[in-house]
Amino acid sequence: MTVARVRRRVSAHLLHPHPVTPTSTAFTRALGIEVPLIGGAMYPCSNPELVAAVSAAGGIGIVQPISMSFVHGHDLREGLRLVRRLTDKPIGFNAIVEKSSRIYEERMKRWVDVAIEEGVRFFVTALGNPRWVVDRVHAVGGLVYHDVTTRAWAERALAHRVDGLVCVNRDAGGHAGQLGAAELHASLVDLGVPLVCAGGVGDERAFVNALSIGYAAVQMGTRFIATTECKAHDDYKRAILRARAADIVLTEKISGVPVSVIRTPYIDRIGTRAGWLAKRLLRHPRAKHWMRGFYSLRSVLQLKKASLQGATYRDYFQAGKSVEGIDRIEPVADVVARFAAAARGASDQDTAPRSA
Repeated sequence: MTVARVRRRVSAHLLHPHPVTPTSTAFTRALGIEVPLIGGAMYPCSNPELVAAVSAAGGIGIVQPISMSFVHGHDLREGLRLVRRLTDKPIGFNAIVEKSSRIYEERMKRWVDVAIEEGVRFFVTALGNPRWVVDRVHAVGGLVYHDVTTRAWAERALAHRVDGLVCVNRDAGGHAGQLGAAELHASLVDLGVPLVCAGGVGDERAFVNALSIGYAAVQMGTRFIATTECKAHDDYKRAILRARAADIVLTEKISGVPVSVIRTPYIDRIGTRAGWLAKRLLRHPRAKHWMRGFYSLRSVLQLKKASLQGATYRDYFQAGKSVEGIDRIEPVADVVARFAAAARGASDQDTAPRSA
């Protein structure tokens, strides 16, 4: 499908009868939410209570199925129902669609089906071809956004009929991009679909700036780890409060490709580069799938232990450069309310009459 045809598909939620306000965008209108803010899916930090809190506050929380089941111990269907008992607001679901393992791929397909059966209608896909997710979700009237870091990946995603793009910039946690938020937006804005800023937003000023660039919403992860609802260990939360942007480094030791983590003495000791053998295997046409599977399994174990056991365990604290703007642990509702108020305040200043 061409980009032009994708534009026509999403035109229904790009055109609207109401005036645009700082917290009313193509994204909020399409999803039926109040604040253009996504609580990004995080392994291992997306516990059901955190997901529900973001949605209840007016944004939209995203379920991460591996985190839900492996870290927090919930059967996926029961976990989704737990979230529903905590809030009746819309929630989303994260589908990582890479194909390093057939077993994993089949499990993800079952998980997506369960999410659809439980009423989820917003999906965020990443790391692969999202077409099978798109086909399932569009069949029930839902929307699919896909993580991208470049225009080339964006055009591929649109060819598979996604409805919007989560634009992962160089300040993001996890697998970061290479472009800044403004530069990435400029490279994608003509594609005609809603764009979500992912990376570098930890305070109100950065949130307002992202919306002023032209993003239809902002996705935050690190900011929501430092909340009372997140079940990450207090050591993890305190590490975020202490860290500054310069303390965020990229390591290849987790997944074989660069991942943003907080620099610690342990990180300094083991280094951030994958070994020569690992790099060679990751480039091999057959061995790369085995190597990615190995890295994925190891990272699942390492990150779970770091999140739940804290600094007593020698592992990794994932975070983005948004740590620069995070100075307190607080309830999710306070974060969302403060960000929404800042956006409204900025708009009021822009529209206030100027004295002669």
